[in-house]
Amino acid sequence: QVQLVESGGGLVQPGGSLTLSCAASGSIIRANVMGWYRQAPGKERDFVATITSGGTTNYKDSVKVRFTISRDNAKNTVYLQMNSLKPEDTAVYYCNAHVCSTNGCDIYWGQGTQVTVSS
Repeated sequence: QVQLVESGGGLVQPGGSLTLSCAASGSIIRANVMGWYRQAPGKERDFVATITSGGTTNYKDSVKVRFTISRDNAKNTVYLQMNSLKPEDTAVYYCNAHVCSTNGCDIYWGQGTQVTVSS
């Protein structure tokens, strides 16, 4: 069974920075696309950023110059460096990954980590 475990959320003031981490564990053969989504109160879950195993990235327009996604393939871990945070970035952030394991290939989600941007 594959698990995604996120860490790094918290409370930060506007203009501040946070780095989220998500580690995939289990009988993993390879982790393909990994990424981050977020869900603000009363809203649907929304795409933030993705990264392929080869390092190709894709970002939501509103975070493109402020957030950086990266990954460590050896550790099956994806990161999201968030700078210049705004109150509208407040949400539960979810890690997502397409992973091939000994049980086959599937899409997995983490449990979510809260990010609150407030003064």
